[in-house]
Amino acid sequence: METNQTPQAEEQENANKETAPGADEELSMADLLKGEAQVSEKVHSRGVVTVRVVQVTAELVLVDIGEKKEGAIPLADFQDEKTPVTGDEVQAVLEKKGGEGRYTMLSHRRAREKAAWEMTKKMFEAKERVKGKVTEIVKGGYIVDISGMRAFMPLSLSELGGAHKHYLPPNAKVKFYITDFNERDRKVVVSRRQVLEEDEKARRGEVLSEVAPGGIVRGVVSKITEEGLLVRFQGIEGLVRPEDVAWRNQAEAMKSYKRGQRVKCKILAVDKAGEKLAFGLKQLMPNPVDMLKRKFARFARVKGKVVSVAPEGAVVKIGEQTEGWVSAEDYGAEGAPKEGQELAGIVVAINSTDFRLVLSVKRAEEMDDRKRMAQYLKGSPTLTLGQILLENSEDEGEL
Repeated sequence: METNQTPQAEEQENANKETAPGADEELSMADLLKGEAQVSEKVHSRGVVTVRVVQVTAELVLVDIGEKKEGAIPLADFQDEKTPVTGDEVQAVLEKKGGEGRYTMLSHRRAREKAAWEMTKKMFEAKERVKGKVTEIVKGGYIVDISGMRAFMPLSLSELGGAHKHYLPPNAKVKFYITDFNERDRKVVVSRRQVLEEDEKARRGEVLSEVAPGGIVRGVVSKITEEGLLVRFQGIEGLVRPEDVAWRNQAEAMKSYKRGQRVKCKILAVDKAGEKLAFGLKQLMPNPVDMLKRKFARFARVKGKVVSVAPEGAVVKIGEQTEGWVSAEDYGAEGAPKEGQELAGIVVAINSTDFRLVLSVKRAEEMDDRKRMAQYLKGSPTLTLGQILLENSEDEGEL
C-alpha cells in the first residue's frame, strides 16, 4: 500500500533516520576499535609509532597502545626533552611485550634514534646541512647529538684550518655536514669545518663585491716576506709589493713595519675569481715627483756640489734632500767636473725612478750665450738708411 508524502515530509524522515539514537555511537565505537587495533598492530610490528600519553608517574610515561593495559615508556628517555604531559603525542618503538601484571615497555629514545638515522641518511644523500649539539668531549674530537643519534666530529673537522685542541664547550649548538655515513656499522662522521669554509667563502665573496680599485681600507699586517707585506682585510689577505711600500728606499721602509700593525691601504687591484687583493701604501703618500715639480720648474737654474763622478755622468747635491744628475753629454765647455766642485745647470726633466733632477750644464751655457748675444745686439746703435748710403758714398769717393 503506497502512501503519498510531501517532499518536506520525506526530508524530515531522512533527518530523523540520520539522527536516530545509537547510530553515531555504533559508528564511533567501530572506528575507535579499528583505530586501537591499528595502533596495537603497529606497536607489535616494532616500527616507530605515535602514541598518546595518558599518565605520567615518577618513573614512567604511560601511553595508549590500543590495548586494555597501557604501555609504558621510561621517563628517563625524555631527559634531553621537555617532560610530556597527559594528552601529548610521542613517538615510541616496542622494547618488550607485556604480560599479566606487566606493562608493555616501549622506548622513546630508540624511536628518536631510528627517526634520526633515517633523517640523517636523507640529509647525507641530499648533502644538506645538519643541526646538532655537542654532548661529549672525547679524545680527538667530539660526540654530537643529531635528534637523538650520536655522531663523531674529529678535531680536524671542527674548526677552520683544523684544530689541535678542543674549543667547543659541552651543549654547544653547531651546524655541520655529514661526511661519512656507514649504514652497516651505524657510524656517522660530521664536519663543522666544511660549513665554516662555505660560510667564509660566501662572506669573502660579499667583501670582494663591495670593494673596487682606488678604494681606501684599513687592514692588519699579517706577515712580512721577501715578496712584500701581507695585509689582512676582513679575512682576506692582500699583498703589498716592495715597490708599493714606499716611493724610495723600499728595503728600509719594509723594516719599519711589524706583524699585527694596523695600516691604511689603497686598493690597487681586485681578483674576485682568485679571491685576492693588491694593496699599496706609498699611493697614500705624497709623490716625490710632484713635490719636485712644484719646487723646481722646467729650465729653472740650480746650483749644487758635485758628490760623485762616473764615466756616464756626475751626481750633484742640491740642498739637503735633493740630488741632480748631469750626463756626460750635458757637461759644459770645461768638460767633466771634479768632486767637490760647484756646478750650475738648468732642470730639463725629473727622473721618476730615482727622483733626481736631470740637469744640463751645456744647455745652461747655451742659454747664457744667447742672452749675452741678445744683450750685445740690444746695446749696438741702429743705423738709418741715409747713414748707410752716406757711408757707402764716402767709401766710393776714397777709391
